[in-house]
Amino acid sequence: MTVMRKRFSSVCSSSSAEEDSASLYDSAPISATDPLSEQEHPYASLLCCHRVQDSLLSSNSSFTGYRGILNWIIILLVLTHAHLFLENFIQHGFLIDVKKVLEHLIEDNCNWPSVNLILAANMFTLIALFLERSQEKGTLSPTNGHYLHLGNLGLLLLFPAAVIVHEPTISTGGAFFSLWFYTVLGMKLYSYQETNRWYRQAHLTDAEADKNVSVMQKAHNEHLTCQDLYYFLLAPTLCYQREFPCTPKVRINKLLHRLLEMVIVIQIMVGIVQQWIEPIFQRSENSSSMDITMRVEHLVGLVAPTHFLWLLLFFLSHSYLNICAELLRFGDRHFYGDWWNATTLIIFWKNWNIPFQKWCHRHVYTRLVEKNVSPSRAELLVFLMSAALCEYMIALPLHSCRLWIFLMMVFELLVAVFLGGYFQGNYGNGLVWLCLLLGPPLAVTTYFHDHYISCHHPQSSSSPLTSDHRLPSRVFLQPH
Repeated sequence: MTVMRKRFSSVCSSSSAEEDSASLYDSAPISATDPLSEQEHPYASLLCCHRVQDSLLSSNSSFTGYRGILNWIIILLVLTHAHLFLENFIQHGFLIDVKKVLEHLIEDNCNWPSVNLILAANMFTLIALFLERSQEKGTLSPTNGHYLHLGNLGLLLLFPAAVIVHEPTISTGGAFFSLWFYTVLGMKLYSYQETNRWYRQAHLTDAEADKNVSVMQKAHNEHLTCQDLYYFLLAPTLCYQREFPCTPKVRINKLLHRLLEMVIVIQIMVGIVQQWIEPIFQRSENSSSMDITMRVEHLVGLVAPTHFLWLLLFFLSHSYLNICAELLRFGDRHFYGDWWNATTLIIFWKNWNIPFQKWCHRHVYTRLVEKNVSPSRAELLVFLMSAALCEYMIALPLHSCRLWIFLMMVFELLVAVFLGGYFQGNYGNGLVWLCLLLGPPLAVTTYFHDHYISCHHPQSSSSPLTSDHRLPSRVFLQPH
């Protein structure tokens, strides 16, 4: 009996060793005269059915096949939101009307101040080109040219802000587009003047070793043209360089595919705003004072549509940037990284908007480090600059500065610094998605909520969600 127990123990140990890297059981030596010691026992698979192993959902398990659970979550989300859409349709009816969106793009008396504002941007562009040519010819010193460039960029940033604040006929949609256009233009022109200054410094260094300076000067002057500058301004990048990588030809099928994507995504975004978000705004305008429970209920109700709208806006920017790249045969189309897999908020910020991240690293972070600013402090300054820029681009067109977006991004920074070490891997990715659900996108929606309330009740100085004073302006989501 003892010999049989040893034999079965040996068989179980050998069977387990085939599945694991090391044996989990100690087997006793079997006599060489044992007839079954040289071959596997015929009932080994039936006698030995257990081994040391963790549960699949245990934290010690290396199991990663959760595709079925992901499919279940997707189906459950689809069914849940289908019920919400059906309930919304039964309660409010069909509210989607694309014509109402177009009404907000057509400004009063057809003066089109936003269009005139965008056309006036050519003046700043030509001034930047003239300054670069003057420095190249030697008629303008580098120091004076640099100060004139900064003055031109300062006026470029102040001009749209002054028009948006003091021009009553500009629409909210036109103000948003104009401010976005001027902000991008300012970043591009800053990169244009600084990169050309680097080229000139490199040419002066090479001139000390090469006497054929005229040939080098002529080669550089070939890039100081309107065609070169406007190609850069239209290209989907914020960082200037002499030669951009280009694709062999324009692919018409890809271009049409992206255009179709943009049309569909815009229609879905309009539907979410008019059918889902606006009824929540309307429910909050009936009472001038709400308790904290009702305010939280309205904010929670805005989380899902706001998040969907934010994701659709990302996909819309993806399609738009690829359309621009395809038309211009622009080769570098690395516009974003896999931010959805980010395990920390810092990784998310680095992968969410690659063109902006490149510009900040090239023209802000690197220059700060060159001036003996510590890397950590330089990163903090870059982050605060980007947070202030986001606040500026939302608050100014809505004529309401509450610092919600800026403070929310600062709060996320604190979360990343103090809680990042406790949430890693899948838990860190969950924390990133939680911050995206309850972070700056929701703060942006509260701006539009108060703007909507102020336009429908301009005599009231407070809205249900907030109690601060705001300047009334034109409504963006729905006309009166």
